[in-house]
Amino acid sequence: MAEAATTKASTLVGKLEKDVEIKASAGKFHHMFAGRPHHVSKASPGKIQACDLHEGDWGKIGSIVYWNYVHDGDAKVAKERIEAVEPEKNLITFRVIEGDLMKEYKSFLITIQVTPKHGGPGSIVHWHLEYEKISDEVAHPETLLQFCVEVSKEIDEHLLSEE
Repeated sequence: MAEAATTKASTLVGKLEKDVEIKASAGKFHHMFAGRPHHVSKASPGKIQACDLHEGDWGKIGSIVYWNYVHDGDAKVAKERIEAVEPEKNLITFRVIEGDLMKEYKSFLITIQVTPKHGGPGSIVHWHLEYEKISDEVAHPETLLQFCVEVSKEIDEHLLSEE
């Protein structure tokens, strides 16, 4: 299980990380978030209803994407700005700027990095959530991290079915 790490500066700041093993290639998985996040809803329809481009271009720094998703049984939204894209590292970072998460967090950063598995087929998806809660009453986002793991597995199945 993921551990919530806090800094000495504040118990409100934390990060969660989790690795997910997948069978798809690192490049294909990365491309789902960088190049065609609007297809994630096809791969994970029970969790992701839609991803729309609001500003800029898919996979470009500064672009704004809008997610409709279901988390813990509730329909939610997130407006995110792409902060970093490194195709050579299969890395993308989204900063949540509006939506349901902003009711409980001052800041929320999601980084997805996919690396090929050493010595065999498949890849490792590394999810990294960095956040600052608005108060101590707000839980660390462990259920959101589990949501990310489940979406990863569904995207993997979708990518393998496309081959």
